[in-house]
Amino acid sequence: MINEMYVSNFPQPIIVQVNGVELEVFEAGKQNVGNPIVLCHGFPEHAFSWRYQVQSLVDAGYHVIIPNQRGYGNSSQPTEITQYDIIHLTGDLVALLDHFGYEDAVFVGHDWGANVVWHLALLHPKRVNKIINLALPYQERGEIPWLDLMEAIFGEDFYFVHFNRQIGVADDIMNKNTTRFLHNIFRKNVPLTPPEPGMLMINLAQKENSLGEPLMQESELSVFITAFEASGFTGSINWYRNMDRNWHIMADIIPIINHPTLMIYGLKDTIPENENLKNIAPNLDVIRLDCGHWIQQEKPEETTQAILQWLRQQND
Repeated sequence: MINEMYVSNFPQPIIVQVNGVELEVFEAGKQNVGNPIVLCHGFPEHAFSWRYQVQSLVDAGYHVIIPNQRGYGNSSQPTEITQYDIIHLTGDLVALLDHFGYEDAVFVGHDWGANVVWHLALLHPKRVNKIINLALPYQERGEIPWLDLMEAIFGEDFYFVHFNRQIGVADDIMNKNTTRFLHNIFRKNVPLTPPEPGMLMINLAQKENSLGEPLMQESELSVFITAFEASGFTGSINWYRNMDRNWHIMADIIPIINHPTLMIYGLKDTIPENENLKNIAPNLDVIRLDCGHWIQQEKPEETTQAILQWLRQQND
């Protein structure tokens, strides 16, 4: 019953026109206007991935704004791959602030959403008040473009590389196996095992069963399935297809983030911690939760309390 409640109580969306696209936005706590917090989802997710945090943030006095970012849900899906680069993705969030009449906001990101929030703080620092990122620490730009580096380390089947080198192949397989793919990727308590041969996302779309336990109940998962059955995966995958473009865009940007920053890691996540993050974000606090990658859904209460406690400390 509790999970059904989160499905039925999630805010109804509005469609807003920003930055040349339409974004599907879920809004709660309008009575708290003037105190915005923007929640940014990752891949392959949806604004609904923040369902457990919404009411507590509203109760704490926040105007909660959760976009389905471009390529997701009922938001626009531009056909040009370059329309998903970091300039466009951060520009959407800036334009979203403008739409609601805000100069800045607290930004919370998970996975790819975290990547966008890190870059938002670098490209538009005055529009960010505080940062809370989950799962993905800032990824430092090296001397070699991202795809060449990843291919050299992980090989041509690594999904970042495959998405770029074989455009359309994974999209087609994932689109044909949407339910199976989402069932298999949204898991918890997954044992750490050596990677299987082949491309991870294609494997997840085709295999009968996946390791670990289901992350969510069917009523919750159906929200994701319905969204991706309608949108397909190409828009969301196109974020990956701008890795090298983003590498060039950020060439002259000094990676120092002075905003108050909270990084939340999952101890069982396969994404490693960035040991150098304190040098990039000197006003950094770190929290580690006993979970995998889907932090705010796997440990909803702990995540919500970590966020609220940190925000209270910052506001004292």
